[in-house]
Amino acid sequence: MAQANLSVRIDENDKKSFETFCTETGMNVSVAINMFIKTVLREHKLPFEIKADPFYSENNIKYLEKIVADINSGKAKLEEHELIEEDDK
Repeated sequence: MAQANLSVRIDENDKKSFETFCTETGMNVSVAINMFIKTVLREHKLPFEIKADPFYSENNIKYLEKIVADINSGKAKLEEHELIEEDDK
């Protein structure tokens, strides 16, 4: 089977962390990437869920822009409140 190179750009710290992870699991980066690619090709999907962050949705951005405009125009007032901590599940 003919071999080909794949070149990608990633954050330097992510690369180091990924190399460390691969070493700790007994493989190298090439093996890990090949496992990812083979899984994608076999299953015809990414092996993890990808979903949009609703914070960045068009409706939410418009909502936030309106709030900022209302605050800047004096229509709305900011009030401080206590930080609400989420309980560990």
